[in-house]
Amino acid sequence: MTAQEVRLCGLLLREHFGEVVEKVGTHLLRGGAQNLRTIINETGISLDLVKKSLCVLVQHGACVFSSGRKGTGSPTEYRTSCDRILRILRYPRYIYTAKTLYGDTGELIIEELLQRGHMTMSSTVKTVADRLTQNMEEGRCMDYSEVSPAFSKLVETHFLQRCPPMVGAGTTSSATPATPATPGTPAAPVSTAPPTPESFPDCYKVPHMTLVGRGKRQLCSEDGEDQRNAKKAKMDSQTHGDEGISWQVNFERFHLHFRDQAIISAVANKLDQTSSEIVRTMLRMSEVLTSPTATCTKPLSANEIFRSLPTSYNIARPILDQYLTLLVDDPMEFVGKAGESGGGMYVVNLHRALANLARATLESVVQERFGSRSARIFRLLLRKRHLEQKQVEDFAMIPAKEAKDMLYTLLSQNLVQLQEIPKTPDFAPSRTFYLYTVNQLPTARMLLQNCYKTVANLIERRLFESKESKRLLEKSQRIEAILASLQASGAEPEQLTEVEEMITATEKQQLEALRLHINKLDSAENQVDESIFLIESYVISTASTS
Repeated sequence: MTAQEVRLCGLLLREHFGEVVEKVGTHLLRGGAQNLRTIINETGISLDLVKKSLCVLVQHGACVFSSGRKGTGSPTEYRTSCDRILRILRYPRYIYTAKTLYGDTGELIIEELLQRGHMTMSSTVKTVADRLTQNMEEGRCMDYSEVSPAFSKLVETHFLQRCPPMVGAGTTSSATPATPATPGTPAAPVSTAPPTPESFPDCYKVPHMTLVGRGKRQLCSEDGEDQRNAKKAKMDSQTHGDEGISWQVNFERFHLHFRDQAIISAVANKLDQTSSEIVRTMLRMSEVLTSPTATCTKPLSANEIFRSLPTSYNIARPILDQYLTLLVDDPMEFVGKAGESGGGMYVVNLHRALANLARATLESVVQERFGSRSARIFRLLLRKRHLEQKQVEDFAMIPAKEAKDMLYTLLSQNLVQLQEIPKTPDFAPSRTFYLYTVNQLPTARMLLQNCYKTVANLIERRLFESKESKRLLEKSQRIEAILASLQASGAEPEQLTEVEEMITATEKQQLEALRLHINKLDSAENQVDESIFLIESYVISTASTS
């Protein structure tokens, strides 16, 4: 864990959970596993606030607890997961993917589970139905039975999974405050990876639930607060058959989907849409059979691929064979041939595809920072592996002086490495070969740290902009709340105009400029996160194959 990762984790915790949780979380990231008393003494935070902070972190799977290192009876120790905290950065992408695949209902289900860490199916369905009803026309309601199928589909496609059974919980009283309040609600697993169906057979089993009813609109009046709380307590006391079974978002399944989409998009850009559809079909056929850490998919015959292709594409069998041959012969090697039976056995080279995507990202970074000629040298070294300076000048067709400056610039930024090969044991410069090379994996790791630093800078800038205009934003929110209340009560247009005029023209311009600036920062965060995902996937894939 690097300083840039800890800094980014701290900013994400502060933005989503507040400064106290940030202080406790970053302290655990830096100090490793610690018991409750040590956390209190070293952070200087009160016992009550530390307990609440640990509750929040455990609820969201960012913290796990287990018996102390001294064995049974020793104080329970807590440790945080850097990888899990960094997933917060990808929340908008998870929600947008759910909306794309399963509509508004799927989007709200994922959003609720991300906001609350984990929930039972019944409480998720109720909350989502209430939110959908709130946005419907007066007199219309969303039935619970319309939300439940979307939840089941998310479980069937493994985007949602049951929380794993509670393991490693200490029996001392210090573990009690950090345990989620719901009976049977498990803490986060000890490993950062989510449980697999093989290790937990019921991980993707939807319980039989008896939930009948419709979503309810939120009462706007203050007089209805007590009534609303009484109804909520009554609903919570009802049993629906899924008590103690909590669900969480399966981040790894989303990551597999993102990986597949990146491969499909790369094939479409390199070749054409038909080729990408063939690769999409191969990935869809093998997604259940292929391990998440596999270097390639399970072999599929050309006959199976032909039968599974969408009928709308109307691709004839000879045309399919030509496309498959084209994909196999392509230098990117996204598709490989594994045999001749069944008309030919084909696989998608997942690791090779990720390596090529990471390589394209590195080349793009070099081109944006140092220009097209430096990118040409960088690509040349990636392809040729080892070259002397004179060879670089000749192959890249760049004048000697410019090539020398570019090589030294890349060398100073650790994007290019220099390897010395002596002819004699004395390492005399006149009898030594100096070869330039690019080590893709270390360079990718370095770029990953730069991406973490970039995102942290973007978040800090966004928080600074919001803090500088805090008064104006609060005023705007107050006026919007007054307008919403007046519209709900059927106010006259003159009243609405009068309230709107409370914000001057200058303030409106300032608000518009601020929102535009913050939207740009948000968009930049999401774009950098796409690069982070590709490079992370490549690094993890390389580690699993070595």
